[in-house]
Amino acid sequence: MYEYVSGPLRSLQPALAVIDVNGLGFAVNISLSTFSALQGKTEATLLLHEVIREDAWLLFGFIDERERAMFRALIGVSGVGANTARMILSSVPAPELENVIVNGDASRLKAVKGIGLKTAQRIIVDLKDKIKPSDDALLLQPTANNDSFDEALAALIMLGFQRQQSTKVLRKLFESDPLMSVEAAIKRALSMM
Repeated sequence: MYEYVSGPLRSLQPALAVIDVNGLGFAVNISLSTFSALQGKTEATLLLHEVIREDAWLLFGFIDERERAMFRALIGVSGVGANTARMILSSVPAPELENVIVNGDASRLKAVKGIGLKTAQRIIVDLKDKIKPSDDALLLQPTANNDSFDEALAALIMLGFQRQQSTKVLRKLFESDPLMSVEAAIKRALSMM
């Protein structure tokens, strides 16, 4: 199995990167997150995962180990193939996906093209105990008003509430009302904890 590929970046498209390794071009399937990280670069190193099927031999490339680990966890879920996992990682970056899974946010997964409610729930059930988000994953919030969210989160932590519990409650509040004020968010969060 190949571990990584490194060399001049010959072609870059949103779903595919071609890396030259001593005159041999490796076509590597990538997510939009990896595509964004590679833009403007002439050299690239991608961690690899290879998928060998009857009809194809495919390479999937990742900018870091965190994204590759999440990809491998996703393809371990029944009904989630390599292309579906890449689609999920293109829509929800790995750190945010960790948070989505830990918090059981099936609606966020369901928003990914091709993912239904049952698949989203299966991903959460299968991976919830295997995923341990880092602190930066807990801070990533797909809300329209991140400043208010951050202020409310800081206030709840200063009041002695745990970061993970506070993050989960505030996410629900800001998803239902993205323009909620900091004061209103804190008051409502206190009543929910």
